[in-house]
Amino acid sequence: MESLMISISGVRGIVGGGFTPEVVSRFAAAFGTFVGGGAVVIGRDSRPSGQCIHLAAVSGLLSAGCDALDCGICPTPTVQVLAQGRAGGLAVTASHNPLEWNGLKFVGPDGLFLDERQMGALSTMYEKRAIDYVRWDKVGGVTSLGDASLGDASLGDALDRHIETILQLGCIHPDAIGRTGFTVAIDCCNGAVSEVGPRLLRRLGCEVVELYCQPTGLFPHDPEPIPANLGDLCSAVAAGHADVGFAADPDGDRLSVVSDKGEALGEEYTLALATKFVLSKVKGPVVVNLSTSKMIDDIAREAGVPVLRTPVGEVNVAKRMREVGSVVGGEGNGGVILPEAHYGRDALVGMALLLQALTESGAPISELARALPKYHIVKRTCELNGVDPVALMGVVADHYAQQSPDLTDGVKIAWPDRWVHIRRSNTEPTVRVIAEAPGEQEATDLCDETLRTIEKLMAGPVCEKTRRRP
Repeated sequence: MESLMISISGVRGIVGGGFTPEVVSRFAAAFGTFVGGGAVVIGRDSRPSGQCIHLAAVSGLLSAGCDALDCGICPTPTVQVLAQGRAGGLAVTASHNPLEWNGLKFVGPDGLFLDERQMGALSTMYEKRAIDYVRWDKVGGVTSLGDASLGDASLGDALDRHIETILQLGCIHPDAIGRTGFTVAIDCCNGAVSEVGPRLLRRLGCEVVELYCQPTGLFPHDPEPIPANLGDLCSAVAAGHADVGFAADPDGDRLSVVSDKGEALGEEYTLALATKFVLSKVKGPVVVNLSTSKMIDDIAREAGVPVLRTPVGEVNVAKRMREVGSVVGGEGNGGVILPEAHYGRDALVGMALLLQALTESGAPISELARALPKYHIVKRTCELNGVDPVALMGVVADHYAQQSPDLTDGVKIAWPDRWVHIRRSNTEPTVRVIAEAPGEQEATDLCDETLRTIEKLMAGPVCEKTRRRP
């Protein structure tokens, strides 16, 4: 268990290290027991280890008496859409983690990921081997919903269902988008959006310039869709005179935007642009996590609606959205959640919303971005190097106690026009430090100063005592 990352983001590990087919099969069987059997939707991203891990997960599900509805290579939100009303869903993915990683994301029958309590119960079942393996005559079966890697003639069934969900949204008008005649460049990083992303754009009447849209899982660049990794997409937009560029992460729940000027806007702008468009159509609460830009607060204030903030983690945001009747929300890493579609971050939904916003405004994406409130956000990571993250967060909270920090999720310190958030990652053995301020240098200085403080605290006696030695 020590070599696995287990959180509300699921289970992740290094393939060939702690994340083995045995671990995968047992976690999948525990999940099958947790949901009590029935039909479970399963899909995977395109990583080279994907088929191995996918087959182990299917085996675990069948051994617990579940039937597997196999989507093959597909975005994680596709699994969430199809899981609704069934026993659950299982996405085989490590999202933006490097290639040596893989993971499992567990989806409930409501299409939401398991929350902290549910993940705790599932992990206990896994650890204690409290799994109901069924007799030979109760073992489940597999129904394929399409897998390009297998040459299945039914390819696209799952993907088309996801696309149809988007095309039928009340705020999306495919004919109007099509008449505008957009040219869109898309970088799928050879991930799970490689097939469905261009297909959706063409269904919306766009001309498509494809970059890295072969689902080989061999990432041509760092897969996290942040500006530093989108140089090729920026060049393609500028050279091809595209109206906009879209970049998805490997499992398709995060979206970044490149403007018509060939400028990477930053993943925070995706949710801000989508939120402003949705609030122009319908009013209601907005829910985001603690690390999301203050742009959302200003946009919501202008629309006369409240903003609620939750700990980082998609399920935390989604559950709060459902509780308060939120009309739009998500996470500032490019994760747009539109309840009308489903309660999950969805790069495909984000693309459709932004294209509709461009259609109705008649303005280029660069102009829409310029009209947003001006803040600069800087994000850094710090390797834990064996330090216990729980102990570290306690030391950090004590260090900043006089500044009355928000301890809802790690430590967040806020001033009227800026903030810094320090928290352990849900997906990697790191601490994340995120700072936002009106000016770029101010945000950089705040983030770097905080990072230096964290590094000093990690070297202190309390944290040093917790450090695991190699």
